[in-house]
Amino acid sequence: GSSPVDSGQISIGGKDITRMPEHRRLRTIGRVYQNPAMGTCPNMTILENMSMADTKGKSFNLRPGTDRKRIDYYRENLKILGLGLEDKLDVKVGVLSGGQRQGVAIARALVNNPEMIVADEPTGSLDSQSQENVLEIFKELAEAGKTVIIVTHNPEVADYADVVIKMKDGEVVETIEK
Repeated sequence: GSSPVDSGQISIGGKDITRMPEHRRLRTIGRVYQNPAMGTCPNMTILENMSMADTKGKSFNLRPGTDRKRIDYYRENLKILGLGLEDKLDVKVGVLSGGQRQGVAIARALVNNPEMIVADEPTGSLDSQSQENVLEIFKELAEAGKTVIIVTHNPEVADYADVVIKMKDGEVVETIEK
C-alpha cells in the first residue's frame, strides 16, 4: 500500500495523479522493492505472478490457450530482462534465486507499461552479479524512454544514474547531473 498524500501534488507528464485511485496510480507508476519477496508471491508461478500484476487483483482466467496473446506479452516482458525467465513460466517464484526473483518483480512492475518506475533499494538483497544485471535492466529501460527513479544509499548504484539527487532529512541538499 501507500501513504495518503497530505500535501503537494504528484504529476507525471503534466497529468495530475494526486487524487487518482491507487489501483489506477499503480498502472502509471511501476514499483520495485528492496526485498524481492515484497514484489512477488512465492507460492505462485511466474505466469500467475505476471497475471496478478496485470489485472491488479481482478480475477483472470489463465487456462492454457485462454489468452495466448497475454502470455506471449508476459514472455516478452520477461525476455528483455535477459535472465531466461521467459522459459520458466510454470516455475514457482519461491524456488528462484534472489536476482531472478527481483527480475520477476521488475517484469511485474512493467506489465502495465507504466510511465515511470520507482525502485526502493532494488539491489539491496542481491549478490554483486545480480545487482549488476538488475542495474543494466534499469539502464536499458531508461534508454528506451522510461523514467526510472532508484532510491538508494549505495554509491555504486547511484553511479548508474543520469541525475543524482542527494537528500538529508527530507530536503534536497545537492543535485548532480552527469
